[in-house]
Amino acid sequence: MGRVIAIDFGLKRTGLAATDPLRIIASALDTVESKELMRYLVAYCAREKVDGFVLGLPVNLDGSDTDVTPNVRLLSDALQKQFPSHFVELADERFTSKLAQNVLMTSGKGRMARREKGQLDRISATIILQSWIMPVEVAPH
Repeated sequence: MGRVIAIDFGLKRTGLAATDPLRIIASALDTVESKELMRYLVAYCAREKVDGFVLGLPVNLDGSDTDVTPNVRLLSDALQKQFPSHFVELADERFTSKLAQNVLMTSGKGRMARREKGQLDRISATIILQSWIMPVEVAPH
């Protein structure tokens, strides 16, 4: 079984997370400039067995597209063309940035460490991937 890469795409920076080969654990991987993302993924997939990608799909609270959503859909298409044997899934990323901020604030890291911009992107990607590995079911009210 191969790894799965989660992608938290941003117009400037993109956060990445990866599963272990057994897809049990999601770990922060890297933050890359978005314009370098495809080059990074090609190199990563050349050295690691990767089965697919999970892209965080930014949507508003009402489920409508945000200004970044069309870019994520274009990235999805580009990944499917670049990696035809890999799966590409879109995952609702509502609240991941807020959850990532909470993780960072409660991590015990100092203010300077928390200011590193790429850290929030990597944590968001990890949360997206953890949710994909073990989806949380909401009980009906």
